Amino acid sequence: MTTYGYKRTVVGAHYGWRDWLVQRITALIMILFTLTVIAQLVFSKGNIGYALWAGIFAAQWMKFLAFSVIVALAWHAWVGMCSIWMDYVKPAGIRLALQVFTIVWLVGCAGWGFQVLWRL
Repeated sequence: MTTYGYKRTVVGAHYGWRDWLVQRITALIMILFTLTVIAQLVFSKGNIGYALWAGIFAAQWMKFLAFSVIVALAWHAWVGMCSIWMDYVKPAGIRLALQVFTIVWLVGCAGWGFQVLWRL
């Protein structure tokens, strides 16, 4: 059998535009959320305390935005950590264990974030 040309073996993290695009979109969502919260704090009256924070997050649109940010943050962190594990951890078993741990950790953190968000 004759092989012509160069056969490329792709290893490492998801080389592609999808992960690049996810990182940029999720970062943009987090930046917009941060600017929204800062604007609400700057234009608020009174002391910054629990009542003000609860008031900021009481609106349904703000809860939706915060929910979106929690999801975006978890996805952003997953793409980054997956890339790190794929690039720097060569033994497949250890890499898989780290990826599973990362998923469990991120789902737990997101669940905690949702719990805090809906308690307000």
